[in-house]
Amino acid sequence: MVRHYMVQGRVQGVGFRWFVQREAAEIGLRGWVRNTDQGHVEVVVAGSSEDIHELEQALRKGSRGSRVDHIQQHDLADQEGEPLGPFKIEGAW
Repeated sequence: MVRHYMVQGRVQGVGFRWFVQREAAEIGLRGWVRNTDQGHVEVVVAGSSEDIHELEQALRKGSRGSRVDHIQQHDLADQEGEPLGPFKIEGAW
């Protein structure tokens, strides 16, 4: 299963990407997380539906200092998950 999330709220400058990376890596998911120019955080994740659901619960809870107002999600085609490697933060130094 492959899913795309767009997380809206106070999710930049509060360690949210690092939180997502840690949670996804612990679960064993593949994919990436990155900030957007609009102030949101974008996540693409591949794994079992149960594992993705577990990450989704963490996204809704958020990191300390963050505030999640809304999450848009949609499923992607399975082949879009094939090139995804170990979960990483894109655009981080």
